[in-house]
Amino acid sequence: MRWLDESEQRVWRAYLATSQQLWDRLDDELQSGTGMPLSEYEILVRLSEAPDRRLRMSQLADLVVHSRSRLTHTVARMEGRDLVARRPCLEDGRGVLAELTDHGYQVLAEAAPVHVQSVRRHMFDPLSSEEVEVLGRAMRKIAESLKER
Repeated sequence: MRWLDESEQRVWRAYLATSQQLWDRLDDELQSGTGMPLSEYEILVRLSEAPDRRLRMSQLADLVVHSRSRLTHTVARMEGRDLVARRPCLEDGRGVLAELTDHGYQVLAEAAPVHVQSVRRHMFDPLSSEEVEVLGRAMRKIAESLKER
């Protein structure tokens, strides 16, 4: 067993606290400004970037890092507000597609400036451009490492 040294322990604890505080702050500001939780915003973003603004539910769950059951419940709520629609996958008949509606796209377009301003203020403004580069490299390395396992 290789324990964390003092420096690693400080970084780990800072990461845990900061990542939760950042998510909470971004979520609070987005909800205050738009009434939409960050988890729903992320779903709309992923769908808006997809071909034909639609993705298989399983693929969407992977992209937003949600369990399939959690995504199903969230999408059902969003469907009730006409932000997304679920459609059968015609290619294989087994899968379900989530599709961004025109109304959902409009809601996303209105929410995006609120979210981007919040991300800029809390994530990037406190850092120099060099620190942003280092953070980006570190996050990519960690993400690649997680894919390998």
